[in-house]
Amino acid sequence: MTNDKKQDGTPEQDVPKSADVPAQSDDIEILTDEDGELLPGPMELLEIEIADLKDRYLRQAADMENLRKRTERERSDIKKYAVSEFARDILPLSDNFQRAIEAVPTEAAEQDEALKSFLDGVKMNERELQKVLERHGVTQLDPKGEKFDPNQHQAVQQIEDSNLPNNTVVEVFQVGYVIAERVLRPAVVSVAKGGAKTVSTHKEPPMSLPDTETEPQKANSEDSDELGSKVDKSA
Repeated sequence: MTNDKKQDGTPEQDVPKSADVPAQSDDIEILTDEDGELLPGPMELLEIEIADLKDRYLRQAADMENLRKRTERERSDIKKYAVSEFARDILPLSDNFQRAIEAVPTEAAEQDEALKSFLDGVKMNERELQKVLERHGVTQLDPKGEKFDPNQHQAVQQIEDSNLPNNTVVEVFQVGYVIAERVLRPAVVSVAKGGAKTVSTHKEPPMSLPDTETEPQKANSEDSDELGSKVDKSA
């Protein structure tokens, strides 16, 4: 005969079967490769993957920022230098205006009213053309009296002039033009050669043979006296 309760009165507890209880072990599985070196665990692999993704993200962000800056710079350059070819084609027209103005003598224009009116009209058109070019960022280079700059000037002649410093622009045969920071056309100039002679203010003292010979002799006599005194004292 079986009883549902134990003799002490406590209810009998159901004991799970051994198959339902997971096997527990104090040993941790360590993964190694063929050479016996430790392999990274799952958490380490995740950290490596996260670091790799972060590095890729930062690189792509830097590339996009560089692309944005380069695009803005190219767009700014296009805006500033878009009229370069057109302005270069217009420059001969400005040169013709200058030649027409220089071809008319001042005395002849003062004596002939028609010629004076014609000359004033040419000057007005030339000034208007310069204003249009400046409005689009094109400025004129007229470096007469300035120092020669090979980046903006083209020298075709050297002139001997001792009254001017060396490499000073003496004459401008053709004015130059600059658009923004770029040279659209260099100025054709002539430069001074040699420059002003510098006068030396330092005067050499006159040579005096007796003085030059006397000083060493005095020095030698003083040295000998001093040496003799030292010998006497030591004795």
